Amino acid sequence: MKLGIQLIAVLLCIASAGFSVAADSARKTSPKDAKVYIISPVDGATVKNPVTVQFGLKGMGVAPAGLFKENTGHHHLLIDVEKLPDVKAPIPSDKNHVHFGGGQTETTVTLTPGKHTLQLLLGDLAHVPHNPPVVSEKITVTVSE
Repeated sequence: MKLGIQLIAVLLCIASAGFSVAADSARKTSPKDAKVYIISPVDGATVKNPVTVQFGLKGMGVAPAGLFKENTGHHHLLIDVEKLPDVKAPIPSDKNHVHFGGGQTETTVTLTPGKHTLQLLLGDLAHVPHNPPVVSEKITVTVSE
């Protein structure tokens, strides 16, 4: 019985490792020169609500979620996210991970007064980051009252 449980555990580890490799190889590749960045606001800015955030992309194009076209993706705005989400899985969708699956390159957000971080992460047609991930520098803004 104990040997059977150990064998099942080993098989599950092998299967999950194989899935991880398969998932990684299924990720869409990004060109080496691809870059995503926040045009506005600039790092360190003091802003008022609603905050307009403009997205920039170099070396790739923008395409809506669900549409595959080589070297394209769509934006995800990470608000106050300390650590990037798992780059081998779809980007979460919540108040801190905002999806722009329609191909938008600008948005307005309302943030509480105080300091906030903003960062962009490009996702493929299925909201999965590219390989390697196309991610912007994290900026900090202060929202005045």
